[in-house]
Amino acid sequence: MVHGSVNLETSPMNARNVLGQPLLPCSLNPRTGFCRDGYCQLHPEDRGIHTLCAVMDERFLAFSAAVGNDLSTPVPEYGFPGLQPGDSWCLCTLRWKQALESGFAPKVKLASTHESVLEWLELADLQRYAAD
Repeated sequence: MVHGSVNLETSPMNARNVLGQPLLPCSLNPRTGFCRDGYCQLHPEDRGIHTLCAVMDERFLAFSAAVGNDLSTPVPEYGFPGLQPGDSWCLCTLRWKQALESGFAPKVKLASTHESVLEWLELADLQRYAAD
């Protein structure tokens, strides 16, 4: 399946990051990714496009909650532990863009961010917020 010009993978084996290198895991603790395999990869069922690996901070978590997506509160029925500052998490690409435009963008792990985000974001913006 194709999303825009990028193939939708169901395995990170062939996935590439924004630097054109093999995609690295974002986080195994807490376990992130649409498939909870640790990777921010494209998946045909992921309507939110959780392909950007971000490092949570207090400002972003407060911003996200204020715009209707509380990432700090655990939701055990969905296996969601709730996030703390310092946790890495696969974010919706457009949520990060919204945070960038509002002045609340968290740091980004470029090596763990899927190349598909370049359809919506500039590499220069991602590099300004690089955590790695």
